Amino acid sequence: MKEFDLIARFFSNRSHQRRDVQIGIGDDCAIVNVPQGQSLAVTTDTLVSGVHFLENTPARAIAHKAVAVNLSDLAAMGAEPAWISLSISMPVSDEAWLEEFSLGLQEICEYYSVQLIGGDTVQGPLCVTITAQGFIPKDQALTRFKAKPGDWLYVTGTLGDAGLALDMARGKVDVPTKYRNYLQSRLDYPTPRVLSGTLLRRIASACIDISDGIIADLGHILKGSQCGALLQVDKLPMSEAMHESVSAEQAIRYALTAGDDYELLFCVSEEQKGNLDLMLATANVPVTCIGQLSGHHAKIELRHGKERYAFEGKGYQHFA
Repeated sequence: MKEFDLIARFFSNRSHQRRDVQIGIGDDCAIVNVPQGQSLAVTTDTLVSGVHFLENTPARAIAHKAVAVNLSDLAAMGAEPAWISLSISMPVSDEAWLEEFSLGLQEICEYYSVQLIGGDTVQGPLCVTITAQGFIPKDQALTRFKAKPGDWLYVTGTLGDAGLALDMARGKVDVPTKYRNYLQSRLDYPTPRVLSGTLLRRIASACIDISDGIIADLGHILKGSQCGALLQVDKLPMSEAMHESVSAEQAIRYALTAGDDYELLFCVSEEQKGNLDLMLATANVPVTCIGQLSGHHAKIELRHGKERYAFEGKGYQHFA
């Protein structure tokens, strides 16, 4: 199948339609409208076969994850997603694979009311790049730079599941049968916390999504806000699957350093804790307080209860 036939069959005719798109797929550029009083947030992420997903990962899961990781970036800044563009490189135009991929793309785009507005298809190693755009009310973007000593540190959901799932798939850890589907779904179909991000705009002093492990991503907030942090490892939220599959020490390691969770890590001042409680009732997303910021610039102190916790892991980093 040739390039333009491929685009027409699998992408143009399956794209969710938004009223703010003047021109979508089919021309040299897309033309879109940004609402008055809104700023445009833009993010790009690339998923490479063998690096970001295993070679036997289903095409539907690859599409979902490629979109989800970008929407998670938008969520971390409090943005409401609107549009994506897709650049995909693949060795051959496998119609069965493309059918599953395009269905996965369609499903997540429709769920979050996002429209595919353009992109590129080329022949080469399997690689998927998404650029996502979303709206934020002017001057209300969440950033990594406004946290202060004394702010409380929170995280959505549970931590480490995707890392455990990856080791399960690689045969490095034996997981009870009843938890395998749950863990595989956490790795292949992450949930971007879009609603939580928009609700946190007026509450959180800083926010980031957890893609490289909480140790690594917390470090970005601390560097940006020139703070330190006291992190209680005994407070880290972990799933039943995690607790039933590995030792307590291994579970803490997964929670601190495993990437691909795509939960939100955010800071809330003492004055905003009451508003956070109201937000939690609206979002219906579990949130856990895991520590507090300090004045020790960029230093993370780990504790288990009142005792210091010795740990040397650093999280995921490309080219490290």
